[in-house]
Amino acid sequence: MPVIASLVVGSDGSTSKDGRSAGVSSAADRRAFLARRRNASALLIGGNTARNEPYQKTPVPVVVVSKSMLNPLSNNRNAHWWNCDPVEALARAQRLFGENIVIESGVSIIEELIAAKKIDRLELSVTSVTGGEDKVDYKKLLSKFASITERIEEDTTFYSASN
Repeated sequence: MPVIASLVVGSDGSTSKDGRSAGVSSAADRRAFLARRRNASALLIGGNTARNEPYQKTPVPVVVVSKSMLNPLSNNRNAHWWNCDPVEALARAQRLFGENIVIESGVSIIEELIAAKKIDRLELSVTSVTGGEDKVDYKKLLSKFASITERIEEDTTFYSASN
């Protein structure tokens, strides 16, 4: 399994609703999200994701890239709080935990890793939800990849993009 970035957005590009990605998710997206996690050696997220999403318990190590020393995951024995850039964190996570890293961060970290050519595959779920916050141009994200497949399940369109 390569380095995979996982992202869910509403049809208007919203990445969160009421402060959490669960607000723009769907049942089909959740199933795909959990299936990706099953094969991960570790997860990589940013500090905002750690503060706003439920990462208190994770089945594998979770690396948090953050300059803040406020660690909301201090009770998670699998949490590693690193003050470094995402590219360095990814390389370190691969050395320590294995090659199969799933990026579950916000868009800024995903964009930085795409620009550095460190993402092998982007798994993007677009749900029917609208009216959320933190909008992203997901078509622009997809345009960074040479190969894109699309499938529809229930009310969610899944894009798998790779180079």
